[in-house]
Amino acid sequence: MDSGQEKTEAGALLSRYLISLDDEDIDDAWARALFAEDARIEFPMSRHEGIDGLAAFHLGSRRAFAATQHLGSSVVVEAGADDDHAVLRANVLATHVHHPGAADDPLFQAGTLATAQARRTSEGWRLSSLSLRVLWTRGSAPAPQGAR
Repeated sequence: MDSGQEKTEAGALLSRYLISLDDEDIDDAWARALFAEDARIEFPMSRHEGIDGLAAFHLGSRRAFAATQHLGSSVVVEAGADDDHAVLRANVLATHVHHPGAADDPLFQAGTLATAQARRTSEGWRLSSLSLRVLWTRGSAPAPQGAR
């Protein structure tokens, strides 16, 4: 990684991703602005590979809740294998609001560690992998689809 500017650009991807989960239209343009074509996503209960269908994958997760808010810490950026790769880490507090009547507690919260890899592409820096490791939870997770 050549400079502080490079680290800032790479690290901003993870921050932009977290903010966009709650605030932006999630569509194919959203996915392509943040992720590499061969991106790999691993959530605690699901995973997805490749840019195709990535927006729909996120929308499916978001629809499980009436609302969400993802608060991220500062992103720690470390050099990757070469100047075109970076490793990103941040703590995330995710609050999920259940749909009315879906759970006894209206909120499901999770403290997670987000770990990502970013790669420089011809379009700029993009996330090539992202994983969320749950450190703690409070409240009830959503019921499996069709179990409500």
